[in-house]
Amino acid sequence: MVKEIKINTDIIQLDQFLKWANIVSSGGEAKIVIKEGHIQVNNVPEQRRSRKLKIGDEIKVNEEVYVIIQ
Repeated sequence: MVKEIKINTDIIQLDQFLKWANIVSSGGEAKIVIKEGHIQVNNVPEQRRSRKLKIGDEIKVNEEVYVIIQ
């Protein structure tokens, strides 16, 4: 099941997205989840906290899938 996450801007950084979507509770937790390789953006593994996400991007965290909408 894909969960749609609405953002109020054109782009959002990966670590900010994880907090916005309530996937993690803090920036420190986001850093750990990203560095441990639990994140894929558009089916590509991603380890950059500052990765810019845009509308339509698909983020996979472990087995959960999120898509950014506006």
